[in-house]
Amino acid sequence: MAGIWIDTDMGSDDAFAVILAARHVPIDGMSLVAGNAPLAQVTRNAAGFAGLLGWDFPILAGVARPILGPLETAQRILGDSALPLRGEAPLFEADACAGAASFGPFLPSLSAWLEAADEPRSILALGPLTNLAILALARPDLLDRIGRLVWMGGAVGRGNHTPSAEFNAFADPEAVQILLDRGVALHILDLDACRRVLIDEADVTALAAAEGRNSVAMAQLLGGYLDIALTRGRPAMALYDPVAAAALIAPELFTFTPARIQVECSGALTRGRTVTDFTSPRPNGWVATDLDAPAIRERCLSALAQV
Repeated sequence: MAGIWIDTDMGSDDAFAVILAARHVPIDGMSLVAGNAPLAQVTRNAAGFAGLLGWDFPILAGVARPILGPLETAQRILGDSALPLRGEAPLFEADACAGAASFGPFLPSLSAWLEAADEPRSILALGPLTNLAILALARPDLLDRIGRLVWMGGAVGRGNHTPSAEFNAFADPEAVQILLDRGVALHILDLDACRRVLIDEADVTALAAAEGRNSVAMAQLLGGYLDIALTRGRPAMALYDPVAAAALIAPELFTFTPARIQVECSGALTRGRTVTDFTSPRPNGWVATDLDAPAIRERCLSALAQV
């Protein structure tokens, strides 16, 4: 399989998704975007994971603010680092995040990657779509070189950051609409699809006992991620971003349905709402409507156990 590009706001489930993808396909580059945390923290997280896991692909700094409006992060849920942990031990060495200062700008590298393509390229997007909207505005000539843009975002049903909106869509709805308006057909893994793939305490215990070099650190990270649900009285947590990674590397596990997708950019109560019409004769994207949850879950946990 040809290499992919990953665009991410590097929280816990973003890291899980990158780990899963990297076991199946070359990663040609990664761009970072503000979302789960401000861009400075996102870059520190990415540098830390690069050091911990030996990532050797290019990592580039992206956009620090949405196209319009103020920066919205998920730190009130995820904490300042956007990497909630279980236990006292730090995830990274004290100097592991120093490499963040060397991350160059994303747009020249992403543009060059698309320019060099002799066939359509695949992009995995795990956060707000700001970077990719900037690409669409700056280099519209390259958009036809994107074959699949798989995005974890949006909500056909209820939201999570607001009653109407999923976080990645709410954080920059204009970016989503810019891509749709320019004919970039998104393959969307929305909240309803991702909420079908769950992990629980038994998975954290099993991961801690695995023989991978970093399995204890991964269990620490997975446990902190699960604690988000446990503190809210739920026994399991959805594996959001890894579901999108699975859709890119194992599309046979998914059913995508064409739909007409638009994003509410101005509603006072519904900003970020992804309005999805499965009956439209003019579809502009695809939404995952069915998936093999046990197989996706097993692939993700297996990747974490072996990293």
